[in-house]
Amino acid sequence: MTTQFYPIGTVGQAWGTVEKAQWLASRQIQRSYHDEVIAKLTALDDSLELVQYGALSQDPQRYPLLAVKSRHWDDNKPKVLITGGVHGYETSGVQGAIEFILHHAPTYLQRVNLLIAPCVSPWGYEVINRWNAKAIDPNRSFIANSPCEEAAALMTLLDSLGRDFLIHIDLHETTDSDEQEFRPALAARDGKIYQPDTVPDGFYLVGDSEQPQDAFQQAIIAAVSQVTHIAPPDANGLIIGEPLVQPGVINYPVKSLGLCAGVTQCRYCTTTEVYPDSPKASDSICNQAQVAAICAGLDFVLSQANE
Repeated sequence: MTTQFYPIGTVGQAWGTVEKAQWLASRQIQRSYHDEVIAKLTALDDSLELVQYGALSQDPQRYPLLAVKSRHWDDNKPKVLITGGVHGYETSGVQGAIEFILHHAPTYLQRVNLLIAPCVSPWGYEVINRWNAKAIDPNRSFIANSPCEEAAALMTLLDSLGRDFLIHIDLHETTDSDEQEFRPALAARDGKIYQPDTVPDGFYLVGDSEQPQDAFQQAIIAAVSQVTHIAPPDANGLIIGEPLVQPGVINYPVKSLGLCAGVTQCRYCTTTEVYPDSPKASDSICNQAQVAAICAGLDFVLSQANE
């Protein structure tokens, strides 16, 4: 007997336009992109500027795509990219990026150019979902001729500045809803059988298997461990199915998978994964962990430049 794991679609059959429309109709606005993101970016330090690099076609007025940029961009300085909210439901990625913008970013501007896209997927933020409105995962869509307008718009912005960034830190969360909603939905969408997994209990990083930068990742883990707990491996010695390369760190081929972390030519990249559903965590702790990861990553790379 076949079990239906998700209420939309037919087991073993990938979704078509009808199922995707049913899924979209079942989404509801749960929070405000304007109040929780745009309004917080109206009082920037004079050294930073807010730029609009696009808007979502479903509602351009409601969903402008915004980035914060060094006001005095200097091509002689290294470039740093920070992204949050590629998956809109991952709250601390968005709010952690905003906290960094408001309280820490200006201290780095003497040495680097900063480009920060705090909420890459604003519709996903409002409906608290991993996908965009077309049931596309933005974090598998940083590819040529991307079908995902959130990813395509960010890539166009990066092309205007050149993709020769030195550092890219992409802020994410792994939540209990991954197993409760998003992975079952993914299996249903693709006509596959859902295979349950475990959600890592704590913070971890995903590095680039083509250029892992172990010391960089280690410095971030050390800093974040002062804020929140680091995820241990599961019973099989894995985190989300991947072997650890050091405590709290796994690696992915980020470019070939179309991940946001692979969108530039950077030497140092990492994807953070905070665990907000832990009884040891809170919204504040998760945001602080994201800020700690950004600052530790920048401090490590800049310290190498001094040696």
